[in-house]
Amino acid sequence: MNTLSYKTVSIRKEDVQKEWVVVDATDQVLGRLCAKVAKILRGKYKPSFTPHVDCGDNVIIINADKVKLTGNKWDDRTYVSYTGYPGGQRYATPAILQKKSEKVRVNGKHPLFLHVIKGMLPKNKLGAKILNNVYIYNGPKHPHEAQQPKTIDINKLK
Repeated sequence: MNTLSYKTVSIRKEDVQKEWVVVDATDQVLGRLCAKVAKILRGKYKPSFTPHVDCGDNVIIINADKVKLTGNKWDDRTYVSYTGYPGGQRYATPAILQKKSEKVRVNGKHPLFLHVIKGMLPKNKLGAKILNNVYIYNGPKHPHEAQQPKTIDINKLK
């Protein structure tokens, strides 16, 4: 048996083929949507996936205000953040984070989606870098038309 035919190929960051993808969040369940988006951001749907390289695509999520949560999770679930100061532990429900996204959203960053997607990425410098490749907007419009993004159906992905 020729062992050279089974050589594992790792791509370099110079060889990565990144694309722009649009995902519609209308009537999607938040956790299931974010799990698939995290896999796209990481590059796990590509045959050239390399764990230590940012080989994923740039993702644009539109209609983020129309996402669903099952059960009573809008009010029962709590997300914890810490400011870094004594007594700076803050608690927020998804409903509060959704309301906050309507007021304060800079450069297409949505607090609820970012919190969920960040938990599904690696907890290192690569994960922080990958998180910058997602852009989330409440409406159907986005300012990234110049990148010619392709629209994908998130329900067809595993």
